[in-house]
Amino acid sequence: MAKRRLFGGIVFGIALIGCALAAPPTTAIIGTPPQPEWVQLTPAQKKILAPLSKDWNAMESLRKKKWLGIAERYPLMHPDEQRRMQERMREWAMLTPEQRARVRDSYKDFNQLPSQQKQAVKDKWKAYSSLPAEERQRLREEGKSAQLLAPPPEAATEESAPPSVAEAPAHTDSSTR
Repeated sequence: MAKRRLFGGIVFGIALIGCALAAPPTTAIIGTPPQPEWVQLTPAQKKILAPLSKDWNAMESLRKKKWLGIAERYPLMHPDEQRRMQERMREWAMLTPEQRARVRDSYKDFNQLPSQQKQAVKDKWKAYSSLPAEERQRLREEGKSAQLLAPPPEAATEESAPPSVAEAPAHTDSSTR
């Protein structure tokens, strides 16, 4: 009798484990609900998100949701922040899908750096940004801007290459992701 109970318990346990492994994760079930198409946005949202209008309908729902969140916070931003956000949206809209993927990857890598190394990258970006436009252009053409903005050697690895100039602005404001 004890053997039957033990055997039954083992079979029941295996069945439970099998069911658990067969079920998709809850995040796969839930997902992000469909977000509005461009024509469904309010006039205020369209005005704020105008730089993204060409790409809007092709965006994934999750990306649309993030941009709509930014549009919701936009009126509360300082005018300088609003100008910067508009500039970043225009820059983002001009990137190719491959460049956008690189920016996202670089941003993820940046967020995984220890805070001291993040600060070093931010300081380098600030110094780079203060250079005259001609000097920044010269550095970009020579490929030295990435070296200038590279995190300290102990932070740089083959998997997390230093941000390029196009990627660097993404590191200063996480709300654009």
